[in-house]
Amino acid sequence: MAQLNSIIFRELPMIHQIIHDETWLEAERRGCSVFSDDRVVRENVCVVVLRIGAQMRESSERALAAAPQMVRCPSERETA
Repeated sequence: MAQLNSIIFRELPMIHQIIHDETWLEAERRGCSVFSDDRVVRENVCVVVLRIGAQMRESSERALAAAPQMVRCPSERETA
């Protein structure tokens, strides 16, 4: 379970970037600002994450295997 938490923790910055990018793209499409919790933005984020989720997981697993002690999620730091 700790490894799964580490993988998810490593994926969060990528997901935040996807949210940022999709929010910006939707604002460009509409010609006005939109919030990240907009229905269309959320749907687009889900589509992107579903499309590249396996790649994100593999990338995170490889990074964790290469340097398991470099980045750990806060809950693992407390128990280590």
